[in-house]
Amino acid sequence: MSAPVHTSHLFPVVNNEFQVGGLPLSRLAERVGSTPFYAYDRKLISARIAELRAALPAEIHLHYAIKANPMPAVVQHMAGLVDGFDLASAGEMKIALDTPMPADKISFAGPGKTESELRQAAAAGIVVNLESELEMERLAKVAAALGLLPKAAIRVNPDFELKSSGMKMGGGPKQFGVDAERVPAMLSRMRELPLEFYGFHIFSGSQNLKAEAIMEAQRNTFDLARRLAKDAPGPVRLLNLGGGFGIPYFPGEERLDLKTVCDHLASQIPGARRDFPEAEFVIELGRFFVGEAGLYVSRVVDRKESRGQTFIVTDGGLHHHLSASGNFGQVIRKNYPVLVGNRVEESVPSMASVVGPLCTPLDILADKMPLGHAQVGDLIVVLQSGAYGLTASPTAFLGHPAPAEVLV
Repeated sequence: MSAPVHTSHLFPVVNNEFQVGGLPLSRLAERVGSTPFYAYDRKLISARIAELRAALPAEIHLHYAIKANPMPAVVQHMAGLVDGFDLASAGEMKIALDTPMPADKISFAGPGKTESELRQAAAAGIVVNLESELEMERLAKVAAALGLLPKAAIRVNPDFELKSSGMKMGGGPKQFGVDAERVPAMLSRMRELPLEFYGFHIFSGSQNLKAEAIMEAQRNTFDLARRLAKDAPGPVRLLNLGGGFGIPYFPGEERLDLKTVCDHLASQIPGARRDFPEAEFVIELGRFFVGEAGLYVSRVVDRKESRGQTFIVTDGGLHHHLSASGNFGQVIRKNYPVLVGNRVEESVPSMASVVGPLCTPLDILADKMPLGHAQVGDLIVVLQSGAYGLTASPTAFLGHPAPAEVLV
């Protein structure tokens, strides 16, 4: 049996049409000038961050993980709302450094940093999250050559997992970070190198909707940091607690109980402040900030009937939005929330599948959903598209044009 349309979204509907940044969707499409396109609502992003700040203890600093959505206009907007950036490439570094964000509030994580990237990071004065012993030695070599003392934190692969996490980034064998049991030796070696010890980045997972799992991971993170700090060559000035805050994508998923998570974190702060008197405590989030504030919009170019099934063919597909097609981490394909954006509320819609223009059966944006009322010229909207959309997709596949992006 097909799942119902997911209607839990943040965008207002006026006269049966989505409003984005105060504009009707059809008018926004005319303003953009072509379909497909991504649209991000700046007011929704700002409101999400304000909501989180109101719930969190004042001691917590918010960092935006640029990889979630690196559109320069989005990152510029975030620079006035958050306390720091976390990036994962030299390309993202350039975007971050083009904003007013101070360099020492920007950190660089990711395995396999090249020597060129390390040189750029050292020269920029940003914090490098070291992912291995060899990377530490390379950064030290760069430091000696440049006559600089780079800020270095260790990204720790913890000895625990973020349970119920949509994407596990720590615990067990991982390509990310340094296994917790190897960190003391690395800290000892760091004493001999031209590096400024800055702290720890302990990231265990993302896309989690279970408050208890996040709370347990936070407790474990503070405890692990306490153990590791005993061998540190200096005071911990940065303790990145990771994030993990998820957003609902599919029917049946409930929103994260934000108040419970934040109240629990507040209870941990007095002890953490006692043990880390010089530290900034950081929560790093990407999807949670921007995911629900974005839409992917394509236009219906054809309707087809094939042996009793209706296909709505659009000018966009998996080459623009791989995750909505189910080919970006889903084991069993589930439909993202998909609606007809210029005719949102229909009484008894019939079932149809929304497919793109690519010559592959994987190019499905909605499989047997109540979208059969869509007609040629209508605008199909994929909700929850503000994170891991365009830049996580194979835009070169089959040579179709890339979509536009707008921040409204």
